[in-house]
Amino acid sequence: MRVCIGGTFDPLHRGHRRLIDKAFEIAGTEGLVFIGITTGNMLRCKGVVRGFEERKKEIEKYLHEREMRGHVVFGRLDDRYGPSVDGDFDAIVVSPETRSTAEEINRKRVELGRKPLKIVEIPFVLAEDGIPISSSRIRNGIIDKNGRVLGRKRVG
Repeated sequence: MRVCIGGTFDPLHRGHRRLIDKAFEIAGTEGLVFIGITTGNMLRCKGVVRGFEERKKEIEKYLHEREMRGHVVFGRLDDRYGPSVDGDFDAIVVSPETRSTAEEINRKRVELGRKPLKIVEIPFVLAEDGIPISSSRIRNGIIDKNGRVLGRKRVG
């Protein structure tokens, strides 16, 4: 099976790792996982993030540590869809936050005469405080990459 996922992955946190794990589970050892990493205009609303290559290397390190089997292809996401609209994929793995984008992708695929993707939604991964883990909460010093509460960052 050919599976696609996308994100900023900065920093790579427990929620991202669950997304990646699910994509590889669905693809199987003979399948392919496309990992789209946001770039350019997609980063403007995200705050400060590391460069594409640095984020890609962090994902590659995770894949190596977990001995992920199967084929992986990395790509740059300059818009919300990347190659998912017209690419040769069978499924897309999303969080509740990005489900609506996957549904939009499928509408566009159908308009183009392409088969809709199977949408696999994983639940939010919650931090110790019961709130979803997010990169912005990590950057603000509220939680770490695993969802442990650190305390709020002081302003001024």
